[in-house]
Amino acid sequence: MTTEVVNINKSFGDFRALNDINVTINDGEFLAILGPSGCGKTTLLRLLAGFESPTDGMIHINKSLVADRKTITQPEQRNVSMVFQSFALWPHMTVSQHIEFPLKHHRYVDAELRNHSKDRIDEVLKIVELEPFAGRLPGELSGGQKQRVSLARAIAPKPELLLMDEPLSNLDAELRLEMRREIQNLHRLTQAAIVYVTHDQGEALAMADRIIVMNKGHIEQIGSPEEIYHHPKTPFVATFVGKANIFEGTWENNIFTPQGTNEKWKDIGVTKELISENMYALRPEQIELKHAGQNENFGEILTRQFQGKEYHYSVRYNNQTVIVYRPVSEKFRVGDYVSLNPLGNH
Repeated sequence: MTTEVVNINKSFGDFRALNDINVTINDGEFLAILGPSGCGKTTLLRLLAGFESPTDGMIHINKSLVADRKTITQPEQRNVSMVFQSFALWPHMTVSQHIEFPLKHHRYVDAELRNHSKDRIDEVLKIVELEPFAGRLPGELSGGQKQRVSLARAIAPKPELLLMDEPLSNLDAELRLEMRREIQNLHRLTQAAIVYVTHDQGEALAMADRIIVMNKGHIEQIGSPEEIYHHPKTPFVATFVGKANIFEGTWENNIFTPQGTNEKWKDIGVTKELISENMYALRPEQIELKHAGQNENFGEILTRQFQGKEYHYSVRYNNQTVIVYRPVSEKFRVGDYVSLNPLGNH
């Protein structure tokens, strides 16, 4: 099943939440929508679910028009399930009853699945590893177990499109890592297309086949995790996803000179879009530090943070603060003067 979002705009009064959004979600794909709060990612998800209607544009699911500015197919009439940030569990229903509910009421559940709902409940309980908790109520479960129930309820009717709205944001750091693996496993087992909204770049990079990076209602870039991380096309993508440092200066014959210096930096794969804006992006781990010698453009170490296998430094360089990650074998002190270069720029 393919889902197509065509020229979608969404306004709330005078506020434009989405601007000319175009994307195709392929059958069985894991697509992450990544961006800061207020960028429009949840609005786009709600349009896909049928909770909102577009101001302009069209949405097609499996070649059928489900939304435009005049008509909207209601959520219960789409072969779609949603996992909410808040879990949205019913306090009076057991784990098994949560899984059974969509099997009874989802219009796209086929007759065989409906007639053998007990088998499907047992199958889903096994998938999400909740078999020992089948008879428990939500109040008797941990946060991670509640999220598994929410996932189980969503996958029970075998939807063709599974929507997830920041499902891990209410869990602690260790549980989030564990649940990433669970969701990847669910994707492999269900083969459903997943649209996963998050503001956490780590989640998107770890799980998705493709990532949409959004900012202020616009799509900044669409690509694989590797493309988004290694080849950002805009300053926003570079800084939001790769936590890159952006340097302004001039380009000449694939050589970059940072503004206010006489340094010469080689092109290490900067995208043509950033080159056209006379910019150079360096992620913290791409920067080499050395104690500054005479006649060098140098920076000053402002802070140092120990992070186990590496130190995180902030460096005042040419009127901007640059973040640098270096291994513990390369230790500098606060106040040291250092030269700064891209790794391999020799």
